Amino acid sequence: MIRELSRAVGQLPDPAFTRVLILSALGTIGLFVALLFGFGWLLAHTSLFSIPWVETGIDLLGGVAGLALAWLMFPAVMVAVSSTLLDGIVDAVERRHYPHLPAPRPVPVWRSALEGLKFLGLIVLANLLALPFYFVPVVNLFVWIVVNGYLIGREYFELVAIRRLTPMGVKFLRNERRMGLFAAGIIIAFLSSLPLVNLLVPVLAAAFMAHLVEGMRRELPAAAA
Repeated sequence: MIRELSRAVGQLPDPAFTRVLILSALGTIGLFVALLFGFGWLLAHTSLFSIPWVETGIDLLGGVAGLALAWLMFPAVMVAVSSTLLDGIVDAVERRHYPHLPAPRPVPVWRSALEGLKFLGLIVLANLLALPFYFVPVVNLFVWIVVNGYLIGREYFELVAIRRLTPMGVKFLRNERRMGLFAAGIIIAFLSSLPLVNLLVPVLAAAFMAHLVEGMRRELPAAAA
């Protein structure tokens, strides 16, 4: 995996990467600003107790929890936002490293958008369920990496693999290489936890996964392709 990751890093200056990076970062930041604004408005206009100081404390704690959850979910939400743009990244990787490949299977934009929305809902639900563990030192980092590593690794794999494989082939390869994909997801999740580096994750992870999937696909039995 080190070789595939280093190849992805080496292609970061590619203009196709820069375009997707800027659009996905702006889209993610805009989405979070809207969500945090809505969450703050809801807290300010919802009264659960008649005691002013208790209500103020709840508003403050709710605001802190909202910011913490936004930070924790930032990498995964960026994946969802950029899911309709990642074809350009994979195309750039294939042009440079695998020019012999035929044209990929066409994936409708609506399908990419739908998958992105489904993934966004899943990642929000998973992190909400794991939220109690995030308040436990040491355990929080482990739980966050496992939860997000599994989900992010699976999502990136499916976004890339569907371009070259049938749905049956995607399912077969995902089951056959689930531990490798989980390890790749862990790497992506770890990179996502690093400030500033996490902004590069959507394009870096898509390129990384493109190399991994191509290597896996070559070993796939013809009957499952």
